[in-house]
Amino acid sequence: MEIRAAVLEEFARPLTVHELDLAEPRAGEVLVRLVACGVCHTDMYTASGADPSGYSPAVLGHEGAGVVEAVGEGVGTVAAGDHVVTLFSPQCRECIHCRDPRTNLCLAIREQQNKGYLPDGTTRLSRGGEPVRHFMGTSTFAEYTVMPEIALARVDREAQLDRACLFACGLSTGLGAAMFTAAVQPGSTCAVFGAGMVGLGAVAGCRLQGAERVICIDLSPQRLELARGQGATDCWSADEHSVERLLDETGGFGADYTFEATGLVSVMREAVEAARMGWGVCTIAGVAGKGETVDIVPRLLITGRRVRGSSFGGLKGRDQVPQLVERHLRGEIDVEPFISHRMGLDDVNRAFELMEAHDGIRSVLMFGGG
Repeated sequence: MEIRAAVLEEFARPLTVHELDLAEPRAGEVLVRLVACGVCHTDMYTASGADPSGYSPAVLGHEGAGVVEAVGEGVGTVAAGDHVVTLFSPQCRECIHCRDPRTNLCLAIREQQNKGYLPDGTTRLSRGGEPVRHFMGTSTFAEYTVMPEIALARVDREAQLDRACLFACGLSTGLGAAMFTAAVQPGSTCAVFGAGMVGLGAVAGCRLQGAERVICIDLSPQRLELARGQGATDCWSADEHSVERLLDETGGFGADYTFEATGLVSVMREAVEAARMGWGVCTIAGVAGKGETVDIVPRLLITGRRVRGSSFGGLKGRDQVPQLVERHLRGEIDVEPFISHRMGLDDVNRAFELMEAHDGIRSVLMFGGG
């Protein structure tokens, strides 16, 4: 079938929207009609050429939600008509990592996915007979996509897909960092550095876990106001005294849990320094640039602080994304404030421009229907 998609032709150049050929799903694969897709910083990072693992030509996009149109041989967990959220972090439920509660890093298709291919080492996207690669195994800047069954989470049909798509990456990453990676305990004090999509999700996750005090630190008054709406009890304008202030307000000890959601190594260090002596846990959710390192004074670790990394919030996507969507439907997670702009596929480059200008939290591409 012919579809319209946004293609990364050359790094550091605008994406090009035009028609591609999309082959039918093979064994273990699913054809999805996309309804909505969030535009994430990872898409822009790859398009810029800064990502050393990037490749082209490729159809970008990974924060998608849509409707199953057809399934390949052997697919049994989704069927035509099901509403699904795409997962750049799959869950095969069979590999050693999927069977272990300590990680969500599925190993089943990792090698081919990182190269831009589906599990059999080929693509379903092409142009004039030449293959076009699949970004993060998803390629959701498109009207339709073909994906592995193990990279789709079936969600309640009552969920509006322009909201559900945010659970495909940024929102789940933040929520999960607090709920699953750090496992925030009721009555605790938390500090979230950064109030973008991931940081706001972490704020909401701390609230859902019953934290008594949630401090959010950011440069933007508008984002801090959004953080208050997600459950932040304290909203501070970031400056060079943020760690000192946090220590002063916690009796010199620091917060029980800290979260870094900026991708800046200087802020990662601050998040470690702000964690409580004795048992503080610092969770790093931001993605730093290639070759960057975090400078941590060893005494901070010797005196009881722990540092954890969190990929996709530690979620096992097929099992836990639907649970988060259910909590959204019950009114526990307010998604609408995160959506700053809704636009069509042809405006994808404008979405990148808005992101660079720090205009809003999330732009969502709408493909029509639902």
